[in-house]
Amino acid sequence: MRAFVRRRGAFVAEVSPDERTILARVVADTCELLGTPISREAPDGAARPSGDGADPLAFLTWSADGIATPSDPALARLLPDASVTDEEVSAEFRRLTEADLRETKAARLRMVWAALQAPGDEVRVSPEHAMDWAGALNDVRLVVAERLGIRTEEDAEELHEALGSPRTGQQSRHSERDEIREALGMLYSALTWLQESLLQVMLPTLDR
Repeated sequence: MRAFVRRRGAFVAEVSPDERTILARVVADTCELLGTPISREAPDGAARPSGDGADPLAFLTWSADGIATPSDPALARLLPDASVTDEEVSAEFRRLTEADLRETKAARLRMVWAALQAPGDEVRVSPEHAMDWAGALNDVRLVVAERLGIRTEEDAEELHEALGSPRTGQQSRHSERDEIREALGMLYSALTWLQESLLQVMLPTLDR
């Protein structure tokens, strides 16, 4: 994987087929976590309705009735409470905004997923879609961070140091759970690095 650079009016990163497969999987998983399929097709394969009068919630797998704070902490990081002290304010805010917020996040994730399906090693992001890409990458990164228990900069630093420390002796005999955590840690680091590289190459255009 190579960082985003500006090339011929677009932001371009090099991502190998294997890396694309991994990124596409976690992007799809995050979209599913939000309660909507990564594909614009209905579960039965029919095309998703569009145009005037279409119900944007028709294929969501969550209910808009009785919205409450998500029980999954990873989803709660994507859809945080509006207030940590006033439950009524949070509930009303969710009632008014959560459907649109979920759909906005899902649409960004679908954009990234579709780009990862394109052939070749280059991922091209147009400047007008760069903020959407950065937001989608951040949503995926937050989900992985929650699965790893990363909530502070110190947690992230500890993970970075652990990934950079060679295993010796007893440490080399780690469990399957350790291997999964290590893989998630590497994914989190890659997502953070990729998002930061996109933001850095975006900065000159934002200044203008």
